[in-house]
Amino acid sequence: MVSTERISMRRYLLLVLLLLVPALAIAHVGSPDVYYEGNAGSYHLLVTIRPPAVVPGVAQIEVRSLSPAGDISKIQILPLTIEGSGESLAPHPDAMQRSATDPQLYTGNLWIMLRGSWKVRIQVEGKTGNADLNVPVAAVSLTATRMEKGFGVMLGGFGLVLVVGLISILRAANGPAQVAPRQQITPALKRRSIIGMSVGAVILLTILIGGNLWWNAEAKTTDQMVYRIPQLEASLQSQDKLHVRLENPNATSFAKETEWRNFWAQTLQGNDLVPDHGHLMHLFLVRVPDMKSFWHLHPERVGDQEFLANLPSVPAGEYKVYADIVHATGFPETEVATLNLPAIPGQSLAGDDSGSGSLAGFDDIASLSDGYRMVWERPGPAHGFPEGSYPPLRAQQAMLFRFQIQDKDGKPANDLETYMGMAGHAVFMSDDGKVFAHVHPEGSVSMAALTMAQGSGNSPSNAMASMSMPVSADVSFPYGFPQPGDYHIFVQVKRAGHVETGAFMAHVEK
Repeated sequence: MVSTERISMRRYLLLVLLLLVPALAIAHVGSPDVYYEGNAGSYHLLVTIRPPAVVPGVAQIEVRSLSPAGDISKIQILPLTIEGSGESLAPHPDAMQRSATDPQLYTGNLWIMLRGSWKVRIQVEGKTGNADLNVPVAAVSLTATRMEKGFGVMLGGFGLVLVVGLISILRAANGPAQVAPRQQITPALKRRSIIGMSVGAVILLTILIGGNLWWNAEAKTTDQMVYRIPQLEASLQSQDKLHVRLENPNATSFAKETEWRNFWAQTLQGNDLVPDHGHLMHLFLVRVPDMKSFWHLHPERVGDQEFLANLPSVPAGEYKVYADIVHATGFPETEVATLNLPAIPGQSLAGDDSGSGSLAGFDDIASLSDGYRMVWERPGPAHGFPEGSYPPLRAQQAMLFRFQIQDKDGKPANDLETYMGMAGHAVFMSDDGKVFAHVHPEGSVSMAALTMAQGSGNSPSNAMASMSMPVSADVSFPYGFPQPGDYHIFVQVKRAGHVETGAFMAHVEK
């Protein structure tokens, strides 16, 4: 994909050095990929976007058709900025490739040339006509790397050979090359060859020193351009109130990059946050390592970067703290902290606040209140697996996590309600706290950014109105575990005016 922006040689050089490096995450800690389930017209799609670890870079796109086989004939993709003149300057879309072994799967790559809030437009052609779907993506350079020592030694050896060869050529050109074959070089030519070789050596040495200084300066600039996950300041203000202060470590680090300077001029201001399904901040507290105390709170703003949360009765322990926010540009962030809390004799849960201090993790069936239960509908005997066994969960594999809420008689519950405008919320978190993703039935994107990407008045305030989900006993979440390990999945639904939380354990293999 050719960008409409002019690409400098410096960016190309840096890209060559920084390809194939591991990524962290922006909106989700340790979980960089974007998962989205939705409709392009009548076509039902499961979309996976793997953003580049460095920008400029290549994003990998996978689209799985969940519509009947043969409904889709062609899928094209193109990158656009969420805001601004991106659409009028958009390049031609790229055609996705249909898998030879799985005709429902399409794959493709897109260049993301600038940092900021993007969307991937998916254009579908099929039996019922043409339709589009926009999926938001936050693009930043998440890491930088140094050249491997062995590779550096090899390049240094090649460079030394080139330098010695150039010096030898300069010596020969100013001496032996000036006399006829089999004639002796004169003392004057000998002096000339030595002078020419010396001058050339000085010039080459100057070039090497200057090049090394330039290289180090570019490496330093690249380090400054790496996105840094903000560290939330969290502390008890009183016996049952948690004070949190947002950190913006990237506001000055990116000031040297033109597009980043313009982007952060809008993004990292004290009052630029927008509501995401009804709240400026979604604050999660999870006690480690037992993962039995889980809380989903919604602090009130008390200053430009400061929020105050009413704490419920929270058991003592060490807590991982995650604060989800969305900026007015559609750029999502998760700020993190670790906090040791005493036992809090807190307030009763109110509004959309929810959680429990005594959750037990289950393999497939989680107990709820009033004899209800939540069933993780994993593939089993109906899919060819022995009774009581399930196929292994694999890292980097997109799938739909399906759950059903059943009443005390084992029948699908009929008293479910929307929770903050949607059928449910889920948190996928590794047991060591290094992976955290707040996921909705549509996927891992923020609802505010999704509304802006879809163009629903281009206003995050329309996010709630744009969602009209039927509430049934079944809820699903598109996601893929980023790496192997042990995880907990916390699923929240609202039933009879009360938010229920089901906790499940998952082991993920390579």
